[in-house]
Amino acid sequence: RARALLQQLPPQDCDERYCPGLTEEERRQLRAFSARRRREALGQGLACPVPGPCHGCPCKKCGRRLNKGDPGILASRLGGQFWHPACFSCHFCHQPLVDLIYFQQDGRIYCGRHHAELFRPRCASCDQLIFMEECIEAEGRRWHLEHFCCLECEMPLRGQRYVMRSGRPCCRACFDSLFAEPCQACGDLIGADSEEATHQGLHWHARASCFCCSLCRKPLRGQPLSSRRGRLFCSETCSLGWDVSSSTTSSDSSDSAFASAPSPDS
Repeated sequence: RARALLQQLPPQDCDERYCPGLTEEERRQLRAFSARRRREALGQGLACPVPGPCHGCPCKKCGRRLNKGDPGILASRLGGQFWHPACFSCHFCHQPLVDLIYFQQDGRIYCGRHHAELFRPRCASCDQLIFMEECIEAEGRRWHLEHFCCLECEMPLRGQRYVMRSGRPCCRACFDSLFAEPCQACGDLIGADSEEATHQGLHWHARASCFCCSLCRKPLRGQPLSSRRGRLFCSETCSLGWDVSSSTTSSDSSDSAFASAPSPDS
């Protein structure tokens, strides 16, 4: 319950003590934002049997009828409408609302986290609401200007090229040294500046000289392909041809080894 409350009602959304580093103007905006939400949107559902006058009323969420005496949840901020207990959940994340605490907006109920995000962006790094006039938007998420930095070396990345790693930005140098995969064809690391092709968990440079048929060297980017033991082929013919070539090479090597071996007599 405590974990769910921290998720649904982040303390940093309403109390400046949980937001170190805010400017005085940001603190003022946070206080005003929190007071307005409490005044206009915050409510707590009431669990009670459906009264006689509401017999047959539809559940606000699912539309199925609630009969007299059925357990229901009443939200006074929404005109006395009822929900099934299982339906009383956040419109955005669909999680049941802990302690029936809700925020209403346009006839819908939300947990505190997602209600706040209707009005203010949330920093993907510190999880605080952003009250600055500027922020950084990347990969569909937002950051405070000072929080958009490399996940490894913490170098600021504003205006720099980066690679996303596990939902966090990473500078090119750290990516190349820590996360770059070796190319199956040439063996060199596939850096952040290189295009990459993957197949069945293996990696190649996307250039024609690497991502190509192992037998005929036909480029395979955007083409149908098959793979066997980590090698790529453009067709079944090339795959079978590789088997023949490999078996011939193996046979030649065996004959050569046998011919060069000393005889028992010697």
